[in-house]
Amino acid sequence: MGFRLTRIYTRTGDGGDTGLGDGSRVAKDSPRVEVLGAVDELNCAVGLVLVEAVSPEVHECLTAVQHDLFDLGGELSIPGYTAVTERHVTRLEEVLDRFNEPLEPLKDFILPGGSRAAAACHVARTLARRAERRMVTLAAAEPVSPPARHYLNRLSDLLFVLCRVVNRDAGVADVLWQKGRSL
Repeated sequence: MGFRLTRIYTRTGDGGDTGLGDGSRVAKDSPRVEVLGAVDELNCAVGLVLVEAVSPEVHECLTAVQHDLFDLGGELSIPGYTAVTERHVTRLEEVLDRFNEPLEPLKDFILPGGSRAAAACHVARTLARRAERRMVTLAAAEPVSPPARHYLNRLSDLLFVLCRVVNRDAGVADVLWQKGRSL
């Protein structure tokens, strides 16, 4: 490990700015820091899914996603640096297809829920969408790697499928939306 934190607080951000990986300083509410925070939140939510009882295949998949998200955070913290490539996106698509293939085709919208693991996965899915929106905001102001944007888009799709997978594995039905249902 080349870099080691020996002191957690630095006081350098007390004025409302923060340091990026290239040594530059930006406001803590800048689009770049917003997307960094959204990716961090997403990674934490994936971690919550991983503490639930999920299959070894789902666990392995989401552990790899956590590493990818950490790499994506590194990419975002250094303007001009690229860590996430089209190969990452292709890998997500392949995994998504593999998990989706045995599932029954959807005929209705599903609501977040079912098993506890699926509910946690739905939270991660929505955070992936938020991270993607924050990245679009950043891309309007600064160059952003297209594979990074594509990765977050595919990841939210994968997380949706994994919600269904973990419900199936737990023997719990997806919660189907019922049009016009009210109290």
